Amino acid sequence: MTTILAKRGTELRCKGWRQEALLRMLENVLENGENPNELIVYASLGKAARNWPSYHAIVRTLKELEEDETLVIQSGKPIGIFKTHRQAPLVIMANCNLVGKWATSENFYRLQEKGLIIWGGLTAAAWQYIGSQGVIQGTYEIFQRIARLHFGGDLTGRFILTAGLGGMGGSQPLAGKMANAAILCVEVSEERIDRRIAAGYLERKTENLVEALNWIQQAVTNKESLSVGLLGNAADVYPELLRRNIIPDIVTDQTSAHDLLYGYVPSNYTLEQLAKARETRSEKLQEDAGISIAKEVKAMLGFKERGAVVFDNGNNIRTQAKQYGVEEAFDIDIFTEAFLRPLFARAIGPFRWIALSGDAEDIRTIDQYLLEEFSGNEIVTNWIRLANQYIPVEGLPARIGWLGHEDRTKLALAVNRLVREGKLSGPIAFSRDHLDAGAMSHPNIMTERMKDGSDAISDWPLLNAMLNCSSMADLVAIHSGGGGYTGFMTSAGVTIVADGSEETDIRIQTLLQNDTGLGVLRYADAGYEESFDEISKKGINRVNTNEEENIHA
Repeated sequence: MTTILAKRGTELRCKGWRQEALLRMLENVLENGENPNELIVYASLGKAARNWPSYHAIVRTLKELEEDETLVIQSGKPIGIFKTHRQAPLVIMANCNLVGKWATSENFYRLQEKGLIIWGGLTAAAWQYIGSQGVIQGTYEIFQRIARLHFGGDLTGRFILTAGLGGMGGSQPLAGKMANAAILCVEVSEERIDRRIAAGYLERKTENLVEALNWIQQAVTNKESLSVGLLGNAADVYPELLRRNIIPDIVTDQTSAHDLLYGYVPSNYTLEQLAKARETRSEKLQEDAGISIAKEVKAMLGFKERGAVVFDNGNNIRTQAKQYGVEEAFDIDIFTEAFLRPLFARAIGPFRWIALSGDAEDIRTIDQYLLEEFSGNEIVTNWIRLANQYIPVEGLPARIGWLGHEDRTKLALAVNRLVREGKLSGPIAFSRDHLDAGAMSHPNIMTERMKDGSDAISDWPLLNAMLNCSSMADLVAIHSGGGGYTGFMTSAGVTIVADGSEETDIRIQTLLQNDTGLGVLRYADAGYEESFDEISKKGINRVNTNEEENIHA
């Protein structure tokens, strides 16, 4: 068993805090990883490095890297060190990018087996994953938006059904509890259920459906929040609930449905049978997984017909179901368009910060700053209070907050000043999810049904990455992936380190303003009124090429 822990304290192994920060971020994703022995961080195949020789070479190189050099990484393998300048990124990387019609799952698996490519997920290969906390506020905000749209602003006494307790889905039970609901999470792996209980993200477990439903019903009746993990397969449990006419208020899924071979577990497979089938890349396994997904999605559509709020949580389950005969699969809404697009149109999205010293008191100091200086921001202050109450530390202490244009810059500059003044024990790394306003094109998730039909145009994340390189980031990544691993989306990730220097003030100001500014312009280009409003209020310098839009100038 390989154990990798992110270094704590203020002693440096590298030639500066910027390099040390990236090394600790790499270690941290594996400390939080689902299968660190295989360098897998989450979602069955999302890796931090291509192989162990590549990992050790990255570590060695970061320790030796000068501030005016840039390390280039291709699909988790370090390629070379180039002389650049002190304001250039220390690391640039590209993961899982294939050309046009070659971007298929078959080609990906073939190249992966030859050791030429990895799937980087979103934040795995970019060393930005912070455990289940990395997605929990997004999950919570989705539940809150549903509450406001459908349940009078409150999920007390409501029943949420979902599945999947892996690295991404593991946030769901705690998010549901924080939203005051009773949430039932179906999971095929008892080890994952136990892991979420140990981490404080899940309260109870059972393999008995009747017992699980009794617990949920009691919580609903008593208007109590509760999270229950049910050991079982969603392809069996969802249809059974529908057969019994047990209709939850909210239904979703966050299993690894993006992958029919290494992700989704078909009905009637034991984990031992699954492992053997994966060894041979069994076509029957993939077919059985697709058939099981179709069963689950048909049940989700049945719940919707009977009044439940049903949504796709971004794991490509509708795409797989449609390929296996469920023609109406896309009658299920995607969470981004249904609930979060007004926020993304203002570049409000999942921003995150990590205490590189390992001192949780640094996060609490930043929390207090946010409560005082962002007191008028209900989304942020509500979340910070809840996070203090509920969110356990996983790996390096970290926090996430949905902040937008100018607000991210304001926070990071204040934190850099706190580092400089010695009010924090060490530097802070700032990052964000790839699922951010200007950073992702995914026609079945982030950019589905864009107002102008620009769903599949991948120029935006590529422009985002190039702009962030020009804007003095510490790390910039370009990924492709999703269902089939390659052809479904393109995204960009970025990290900058608040080391306390005045030079970093300039880098933070430039990078974060440009990163979010491009996000606002991406949605303005698609015609979203919220973006035009943001441009007007914040003075974002948009080039107007349409005379009819002069009204917005």
